[in-house]
Amino acid sequence: MDEDGNLQISNSNYNGEEEADPENNTMNQPLLKRHRTLSSTPLALVGTKVSHIESLDYEINENDLFKHDWRSRSKTQVLQYIFAKWTLAFLVGLLTGLIATLINLAVENIAGYKLLAVGHYIGQDRYVTGLLVFTGANLGLTLVATVLVVVFAPTAAGPGIPEIKAYLNGIDTPNMFGATTMIVKIVGSIGAVAAGLDLGKEGPLVHIGSCIASLLGQGGPDNHRIKWRWLRYFNNDRDRRDLITCGSASGVCAAFRSPVGGVLFALEEVATWWRSALLWRTFFSTAVVVVVLRAFIEICNSGKCGLFGKGGLIMFDVSHVEVRYHAVDIIPVTLIGVIGGILGSLYNHLLHKVLRLYNLINQKGKLHKVLLSLSVSLFTSLCLYGLPFLAECKPCNPSIDEACPTNGRSGNFKQFNCPNGYYNDLATLFLTTNDDAVRNVFSSNTPNEFGMVSLWIYFGLYCILGLITFGIATPSGLFLPIILMGSAYGRMLGTVMGPYTKIDQGLYAVLGAASLMAGSMRMTVSLCVIFLELTNNLLLLPITMFVLLISKTVGDSFNLSIYEIILHLKGLPFLEANPEPWMRNLTVGELGDAKPPVVTLRGVEKVANIVDALRNTTHNAFPVLDGDATELHGLILRAHLVKVLKKRWFLNEKRRTEDWEVREKFTPVELAEREDNFDDVAITSSEMQMYVDLHPLTNTTPYTVVQSMSVAKALVLFRSVGLRHLLIVPKIQASGMSPVIGILTRQDLRAYNILQAFPHLDKHKSGKLR
Repeated sequence: MDEDGNLQISNSNYNGEEEADPENNTMNQPLLKRHRTLSSTPLALVGTKVSHIESLDYEINENDLFKHDWRSRSKTQVLQYIFAKWTLAFLVGLLTGLIATLINLAVENIAGYKLLAVGHYIGQDRYVTGLLVFTGANLGLTLVATVLVVVFAPTAAGPGIPEIKAYLNGIDTPNMFGATTMIVKIVGSIGAVAAGLDLGKEGPLVHIGSCIASLLGQGGPDNHRIKWRWLRYFNNDRDRRDLITCGSASGVCAAFRSPVGGVLFALEEVATWWRSALLWRTFFSTAVVVVVLRAFIEICNSGKCGLFGKGGLIMFDVSHVEVRYHAVDIIPVTLIGVIGGILGSLYNHLLHKVLRLYNLINQKGKLHKVLLSLSVSLFTSLCLYGLPFLAECKPCNPSIDEACPTNGRSGNFKQFNCPNGYYNDLATLFLTTNDDAVRNVFSSNTPNEFGMVSLWIYFGLYCILGLITFGIATPSGLFLPIILMGSAYGRMLGTVMGPYTKIDQGLYAVLGAASLMAGSMRMTVSLCVIFLELTNNLLLLPITMFVLLISKTVGDSFNLSIYEIILHLKGLPFLEANPEPWMRNLTVGELGDAKPPVVTLRGVEKVANIVDALRNTTHNAFPVLDGDATELHGLILRAHLVKVLKKRWFLNEKRRTEDWEVREKFTPVELAEREDNFDDVAITSSEMQMYVDLHPLTNTTPYTVVQSMSVAKALVLFRSVGLRHLLIVPKIQASGMSPVIGILTRQDLRAYNILQAFPHLDKHKSGKLR
């Protein structure tokens, strides 16, 4: 990371060298080299001045203090805990719905007044003035969004979904869920979307929902937390993970008004760990979001929301459209799926190249980030305003009830530069908000509304804009650009197949958008439900499922999904669900032998030894041994050792403490707080010779694996349970042998790091050690 807080793209996949892992930096030089910097593409600069990637600890720390706390809890306290969970789930949905409504209202009104002003000048044939107003307003809005991101919250750039996915996988993505990030994300999304950039607010809404959940769970921002006693139950990574899962589902629901789709998105795309109780709370949160959105839509339909109208939510109700398809329609539907898979994988490949290029530009400083965003905004504005002049004016169809032509901000038939009684089909798609553009191209019973040339121009422009816009320093989502591109080739195929099919061209556009999203994001179930909830027509279910399956299958044969590509670019140590086949031929014992000797502590340890272990290593946990170092008592966290030193819980003699002694000094709430700032601890020379009884604070039930277990099986266990540390124990403990061979962390189980430690492991052929 440079002086401006710019995070560099990881070179781990390119130059064969990584930096040291903070959890394995022992007194000896480790054989496995790993990341210490949180790498990033320019689209979502994760943190500022970050020097470590830490892991989250979802494991329950069952020490004596924890066990006593749970045994002593009354039924009232248990009910309080359950009630607090449901209350926070309700608040996550309520606040997400309110903020989504605010963003929708702001975008529609700002963009609406901008387009009305431009339409006014166009109606007077003052095209140059219209261009200046259009371009100037877009540049101003983009400048506000970019400056806020660059100066105040670099983590607010991009969609935020890859970082949320990493967090729920067990990676502590720094500064991703702060109050400043959330505020900048809200204001920046309004500015960027209202500026007409080819990006959506769907990804940012997922991030905003997660920020709300995190802030509620911890009682507010880091510097101004509410120390309400009910919130003490949530002062751990496990419960915060559940809340953030609810927040991500609420964000998708707020973006698409799709409650079931939001739950399935969280399950399919972002969550690594899931259970039935979480399913109910997530569904409850999304239900609250839908109620809030529906209430405000009713208010806005009465004309109390300014220029909101029908905008703000991508809703294309086709329940009135008769969906008829026959066996011959399998051919064009299959073709849409294949095209979506090919174009989706091609889009992922090209976007990967663009993001690496943008990283080189953004490394030069904040000014270059701002100039890059303004350049993209200027190019977008010139294309959206200038390209409609290439389209021919088309006569209005008198049989259609809708007003034609129009010069306002909405409508399917924009007059632009055409005489009365004619409309410009390209202006209909370009000189409007992105949501209205989607609604226009999805419009049904309009087979001749858009010409083939206009659709080609529309498709080509949004392919270019989709590549160059994602990656600038503004909040941005991937959903809407992909929908815009996919709907274009879907509509074109529908136009070609018009005489031979019963499917409406608008439905072809819907299928095209779904296919490209599946081809790029590789989602199926959640996408299917989202599109069904948007279209409100169950008759689309069979062909939508068919298209999504084909697109995902074709896309998977070429490259990874877009979010996985971004995770790799950032260098985040994400653990995949399926281990590599060659990992079954390597044991955890062999992996442990490649690491430095494990640093252990005794059950009753001298203060000097604890200080030495903390000062010379960056481990976050240490095995605690008893019985002349032949018996494993458990695992103690670094944060607890630091807490002991700060409170000076020292003994003058080497002895075990009583239960009441530790409860007198520590509370479960204190131990739940992650505090590992060892630099603040000052120990005198006399205190160095004193002792600490580590037994009461040691997790006596750590997860262990025998040394003969395969790395593949250990990876599945590590990921499924959400571990931070996994102890390797010997299969047969010989006399005088240590009961712990080593500790596995997230970095140890990454395929790339294993291959660096074992260069002779041929993963491409037999997968065996040669």
